[in-house]
Amino acid sequence: MTLEPHILTAFDKDLEAVQAQVMRMGGLVEKALLEAVEALEMRDEALAEKVRVGDAAIDALEELIQTECARILALRSPTATDLRTVLTVMRLAAALERSGDYAKNLAKRALVLMHMAPVNGAPGAIRRMARAVVALLSDALDAYIARDAAKAAEVRLRDAEVDQMYGALFRQFLTYMLEDPRTITPCMHLHFIAKNIERVGDHATAIAEQVIYLVEGAVPGAARPKVDSVTEG
Repeated sequence: MTLEPHILTAFDKDLEAVQAQVMRMGGLVEKALLEAVEALEMRDEALAEKVRVGDAAIDALEELIQTECARILALRSPTATDLRTVLTVMRLAAALERSGDYAKNLAKRALVLMHMAPVNGAPGAIRRMARAVVALLSDALDAYIARDAAKAAEVRLRDAEVDQMYGALFRQFLTYMLEDPRTITPCMHLHFIAKNIERVGDHATAIAEQVIYLVEGAVPGAARPKVDSVTEG
């Protein structure tokens, strides 16, 4: 009669440990994004290189989380809600790993842009967009820890604001390129940076949807609103 509580306690401890790693991973991703845009704005090669190299730690955490989740599935044989929780953790880790890749790519393009003439106003606009996305990511992870489906739904809707920012930047860069062909190369790099940030927003939204799945047992039925889809290629 004492076996089942023992198993449940062991599962809870395993889950608590792996969730702590997910939150640590989320913190590293958020920091990487903010430092990458700071490196772009300040033209700081050392900081950009730090972000590029630091992606290895994010990758290592994702591998650790996936391995630990596989161990939990094999050893604890969770059912129902517990199984959904483990699957959600695995999906969160995968989304965070991809977001870390986007931060690394941002840093790599920042290094290239440091050797080109700056595009007026672009780094500041990129920074504002990155901060909005980091806020989305942070709130999505908070919603997961709190099992707050309402907050997750709010995050899902707020992604439209990021899409609007991306669309505005796309049009701004297009205008620069048409007016001055010398800006074409840096504006192309800046466009890809903005696109990377917008993709992180999509991953934050995917995390929010996983929270809703975890709490309610089903992913949201209606497609989330997307803005400026004309810029999607």
